[in-house]
Amino acid sequence: MKKTKTPAFDAQVFLDSAGVARKVVDYQRKATIFAQGNASNHVMYIQKGGVKLSVVNEVGKEAIVAMLGPGDFFGEGCLAGQKICIGTATAMTPTTVLAIEKLEMDRVLHEEHTFSDRFIKYMLSRNIRVEQDLVDQLFNSTEKRLARTLLLLARYGKKDQPQRVLAKISQETLAEMIGTTRSRVNLFMNKFKKLGFIHTNGGLHVNSSLLSVVLHD
Repeated sequence: MKKTKTPAFDAQVFLDSAGVARKVVDYQRKATIFAQGNASNHVMYIQKGGVKLSVVNEVGKEAIVAMLGPGDFFGEGCLAGQKICIGTATAMTPTTVLAIEKLEMDRVLHEEHTFSDRFIKYMLSRNIRVEQDLVDQLFNSTEKRLARTLLLLARYGKKDQPQRVLAKISQETLAEMIGTTRSRVNLFMNKFKKLGFIHTNGGLHVNSSLLSVVLHD
């Protein structure tokens, strides 16, 4: 007997159909969605575009924590009692987000078990990603860190987006993400282009062949 494949859970469809009170907000490129130190009282869901999460220390040095895209949540710290935002969220491209108030998100997580299960799995996967990023930063070479970052930004492994053109991102930003200098990023980007792993005609295209750099010992 042929098994029926269970359709993938679509958070956007759920949010549209479950009567979840939320606000749709559009942001232009480089607009601040929320700033470090703001009150933390909304969970955000990205409909389209891209978001950079960053933190600035007491001497003004910025560290990029994550780059997120469509289907990602952020601002979820308010659900765990976080009163203020510990970082800044910036739109990397024209971006549309759903802003869900903390109390509404609490209600949905308690009443809609399918959604809460998926949300928990999403947050666990995010934690795993943070751990992998830390290991990557501690043990991998600059070249591998850059290759892995480009693949993640291209959402490598996502069934709906096996390859894509990356949103505009500077070499300075890439350098901040992997903890190196812009000149080192430029060196390896040129190398990747020569090897055919990426190309820049009509935007930055990342090919799945770049995975060979990550896997190479």
